[in-house]
Amino acid sequence: MNHKKGFNKLNRNASHRKALIRNMSTVLFKHERIVTTKAKALEVRRHAEKMITRAKEDSIHNRRLIGAKLMDEAILVKLFTDIAPRMKERNGGYTRVLKLGLRAGDAASMVVLELVDYKLDIGKKDSKKAAKSEKADKAKKPDSKAKAKAAAETKSKTRATAKAKPKASEKAAEKAAVVKTAAEKTVEKAAE
Repeated sequence: MNHKKGFNKLNRNASHRKALIRNMSTVLFKHERIVTTKAKALEVRRHAEKMITRAKEDSIHNRRLIGAKLMDEAILVKLFTDIAPRMKERNGGYTRVLKLGLRAGDAASMVVLELVDYKLDIGKKDSKKAAKSEKADKAKKPDSKAKAKAAAETKSKTRATAKAKPKASEKAAEKAAVVKTAAEKTVEKAAE
């Protein structure tokens, strides 16, 4: 009998399924939390938990075996140096699946797959927003050197336009004189 030995093929061929599981495992270890469908989450969970169990014993052999299944070496290092030591006291059950409901497009059951010791970093997001707002304030308020430079540029522009204005008025006066002389000529012709 071959009971409980199967797996979900996820309607994909072997290479596509292998790539999907490798990619989702890598992203799970990178962000420690992913949102996906229930079927995919249960398959990825099987592979991810086996990787964490193997990573608890840091050896070259284990690194090579897990490295063949992950897409990124930085994530491999994170798994062995950060995630696995946090799970040392656990004997399994490193991940949890939280139901979100049905997806709007196709009514697929959506879940969150996350590591058990995952904590939301609300404080970090607030500090990032505060840092961005401080940078924006600094960008809006230029320092005194920048103000002096901007003032000098505006003065030079006004001087240039002031010099250009007499030239424009001189041209207008010349045109008026030409028109006046033409009008005088027509008056002289009419008088003759």
